Amino acid sequence: MSLAEQLDTVTAASAGTVDRHATTQTFESTNPATGAVVGVFPVHDTDAVTETVERARAAATQWAELGFDGRKERLAAYRGYLARRMNELSELVHRENGKPHGDAILEITLAIDHLAWAAGHAGRTLGRRRVRAGMLAANHAAYLEYQPLGVVGVIGPWNYPVFTPMGSIAYALAAGNAVVFKPSEHTPAIGAWLAAAWRAAVPDAADAFQVVTGFGETGAALCRAGVGKLAFTGSAPTGRKVMATCAETLTPVLMELGGKDAMIVDDDADVVAAADAAVWGAMSNAGQTCIGIERVYATSKVYDRFVAEVTEQVRKLRPGSDDEATYGPMTMASQGGVVRGHIEGAATAGGRVVRGDADPSLFPNENYLAPTVLLDVPEDNVAIREETFGPTLSITKVRDAEEALELTNTSAHGLGGSVFTKSKARGLDLARRMRSGMTSVNSVLTFASVPALPFGGVGDSGFGRIHGEDGLKEFTRAKAITRQRYALPVNLMSFGRPASATDAVARVMGMLHGRHR
Repeated sequence: MSLAEQLDTVTAASAGTVDRHATTQTFESTNPATGAVVGVFPVHDTDAVTETVERARAAATQWAELGFDGRKERLAAYRGYLARRMNELSELVHRENGKPHGDAILEITLAIDHLAWAAGHAGRTLGRRRVRAGMLAANHAAYLEYQPLGVVGVIGPWNYPVFTPMGSIAYALAAGNAVVFKPSEHTPAIGAWLAAAWRAAVPDAADAFQVVTGFGETGAALCRAGVGKLAFTGSAPTGRKVMATCAETLTPVLMELGGKDAMIVDDDADVVAAADAAVWGAMSNAGQTCIGIERVYATSKVYDRFVAEVTEQVRKLRPGSDDEATYGPMTMASQGGVVRGHIEGAATAGGRVVRGDADPSLFPNENYLAPTVLLDVPEDNVAIREETFGPTLSITKVRDAEEALELTNTSAHGLGGSVFTKSKARGLDLARRMRSGMTSVNSVLTFASVPALPFGGVGDSGFGRIHGEDGLKEFTRAKAITRQRYALPVNLMSFGRPASATDAVARVMGMLHGRHR
């Protein structure tokens, strides 16, 4: 099935749902590089979202009954479908999101790898296992298993429209849940493509993964539709609104919010490698990366060399939409205003602004931003305290790595981070003490590409985890079971127990545990 046919199939199916509820609203998805229309999609209203969730609920029962092996087989079929059509999907990502084809391929590859890991490890991680019953229940067998929640709602972002939502979709499906996915209103075609691909690859469980499209009202309807859990990726302000809406029905939430990730460059760091990683971490995807590097704290010993190397590398960057471009346009036009405001605020506060050689007058439209380096911006400035989410990088001179760590940890955000040092012990020590959910040593963003590692943050960067065993368990409920193997002469959990029984238990517990101080 071609890309156009797949999109037509999903759009028609979605429109049919909307039509049954007399909703005729639609919206356009456009190419941020050219403004050309990528597709027209329905705005799913409350009734349409509710009906979609109900179909998913029926499908969830059948999907769970397939068991780990049955789901693994079907997830493998989906994975193969995505892998065979990777170039087709990357072209759509390029058109709708704006990122270069190579970056789109990398994003899709990571998503496929996580899909394989989730399917392959779900049984071992979530399946029933026996646990020790302990002394007081020695005559019982004790079991633990992780059961699916039923339907998981996923509200995805526009910056990584395949990889990020798949961190919830793949793990929720592998855990035995059905999924209803609302992609960002800026990338609905990609969400529709993923759902159409599922229907093509797994026709016997087509309703286990469905998509709804629209704006904030559609997302709110998904929050209120009675899903077992809602996984949200986006900004902290929007996350608070999602949490408040989910609280109306006591729907649990997973929040993957923004970041203001820092890199620490220590005295003994490989300055060239650190600069290369910082530039990539800050500027790739036009800086629209929640775990991108936005702040660098370089020690006084390496600061000058680091700034010189970063500046030289940034001068080689060129935004654009052609195959030679380093990065593409801002996907969401309004974000450009935020980035420009942070740059202006940093300059007004006394920070030095170093721009790349890219000439803004050569860009097709205002969605393209030149790469910008900000030097020694005051710590209380908006460019340091708030997420910029654009192709900028601040660099600050510090006395040593301890001061760098202190400044790093004062941020309200705590998603990812990076440390550069040649000392293994020093690197791991700084990484452990960095207030973040994830840290890479002598690289950037690597933790996101390791399927076995959990992904998530602290503070204003959210809570809950996707990826790894923690990500599988995130979409389940723990179920505890005990089974009496034989009866004891005295049943402590009975009104018929003798008075001396609890005294005997107290003496035994005192002998076992009372000696320890």
